[in-house]
Amino acid sequence: MPGLLGRDGFETAASAALELPGVDGVEVLLMHEWGGNTRFANSVIHQSTAREDTGLRVRVVSGGRVGVSATNDCTPKGARLAAQSAKEMALIVAPDQLWPGLTSRTATPDLERFDQATAITSPEARADAVATLIGQTPPGFLTAGAYETMASEVGVANTEGQVCWGSQTQASMTTVMSGGDAGSGFAEMFAGSAGQIDAEAIGRTAAQKASTSQNPRALEPGVYPVVLEPAAVATVVGFLAWVGFGGRDYFEGRSCFSGKQGQQVAAPMVSIFDDPTHPDTLGLGFDFEGEPHGRVDLVKDGIFTDVVYDRRVGKEAGVASTGHALPSPNPEGPFPLNLFLAPGDSDKDQMIAATKRGLLVTRFHYSNVVNPVESSITGMTRDGTFLIENGEVVGPVMNFRFTQSILAALSATTMIGSTAALASEFFFSASRVPAMKIEEFNFSGRSDH
Repeated sequence: MPGLLGRDGFETAASAALELPGVDGVEVLLMHEWGGNTRFANSVIHQSTAREDTGLRVRVVSGGRVGVSATNDCTPKGARLAAQSAKEMALIVAPDQLWPGLTSRTATPDLERFDQATAITSPEARADAVATLIGQTPPGFLTAGAYETMASEVGVANTEGQVCWGSQTQASMTTVMSGGDAGSGFAEMFAGSAGQIDAEAIGRTAAQKASTSQNPRALEPGVYPVVLEPAAVATVVGFLAWVGFGGRDYFEGRSCFSGKQGQQVAAPMVSIFDDPTHPDTLGLGFDFEGEPHGRVDLVKDGIFTDVVYDRRVGKEAGVASTGHALPSPNPEGPFPLNLFLAPGDSDKDQMIAATKRGLLVTRFHYSNVVNPVESSITGMTRDGTFLIENGEVVGPVMNFRFTQSILAALSATTMIGSTAALASEFFFSASRVPAMKIEEFNFSGRSDH
C-alpha cells in the first residue's frame, strides 16, 4: 500500500538537487499521488484499479536561463540527476528576460487535509459503498458510475530557503441511473474524506431523478428562466474561471474581464472568490512555486475586483503573486483551483415556487468555450431536465443545447441557494457552489431524447 514520503523524506531528496554547483538557483517540486477507482456499469462493478504516480520537477536557473527536468525517481540520486539534466538545458536555452526569481523564504498556512482512512481505502470498502448505491436502483433501471479515493502530497523547496510540504485526501462518487422510457438521473458527491461520502443518499437522489424523468416532452428552444442545481452551477463557475480569472489572459486582454476593473459584471447578489485555505474545500496552503495561498475576491457584490497571478505573470503586470502558480513549465499561466460562489438566502424549492414558467436543470454535459472574451459557452442539459409551471415541477422535458454568455447569466441571477456543495467541472479543480435562479438562459436547440 503506498504511503507518504513525508516532509523529511522530501527534504532529503530535495537537498541533493539544491546542492547543485555552478548555478544561480534551484527549485524542487514533489508531486506524489495515489488512490483507487471502482467503476460500475449495468449495476455491476466491472473495473477496480489502483495507481500511484510519484514525480519530481527540478527547475534550474543559470545566467538568466531556465531549464526544467522531471523524474519519477524521488531518491536523492534521482533528484541530483534531474537537477544536472535541468542545468544542461539551462545552459543552451535563450535567456528569460521576464524571469521573476524564485520564491523567497515565506511562511505558508499549515492545513490539516489528510485522512489516513481515506488514503488506505481498500477495493472491498469501495465495493461495499457501490453496493449500497446500486441498492437504491429502481426496478427496470441500471446504474453506472465510479467511486474514487485519492491521497496526495506536494512539496516545494528552493535555494532561497523556501521549504513547504502538505498532504491531502479526497473522495468522489458519481452515478447515472437510466432506464424506462428515455429517463436518467444523476447525482454526485465530492469530499475530503471517504467518511463524508453518503452512498445511499447519492443513490436515492439519482433514483428519484431517473424515475421522474420518464417520458420527457418536447419543448421549443428559446430563452427560459432556469433553476440550476449545484452540478450545473459548477460548470458555469468553472468555465468562468477558465475564460476570465487567469492573470495571463487578463493582462494580455484575452479575458472576459479585461478592461472591466471595478465594473458591475453580475447581479449584486453574486460574489465569487478563490480560497484554498477555506475549511470547506480541498487544497494546500501554497502553490506549485511555494508561494502562500490566501483568499482572493474575484467578483464582489457583482463588481469585478481581481484575477489570480503567479510570479511570472505578476511581474509582467507589476503586482505580487496571489499564490496560484501551476507546475512549471506552464504556458497557461495562473489558475484558481478552489472557487466559491457565496451562498444566498434561498433554497431550491423557493426558487421553483418563484418561477412562473421555466426549467430545472440537474447538470450540463459536453460543455465548451464559444467565445472567451464574451464569456460564451455551449453544451447540453443531461440526466434530469424538468419543466416548471406556476411554481411547480410538472414533468420532464427533452434535453436542450445551450449557448450562453456566463456574465449575462450571472447578471440575470435573482436567487442564490443558502447551502452549497463541492463539485468539479475540471479534473484538477473544485468549486463550492449553491443552486441558482437565472431569469434568462438561452437554449439554442433541442435533443431528440
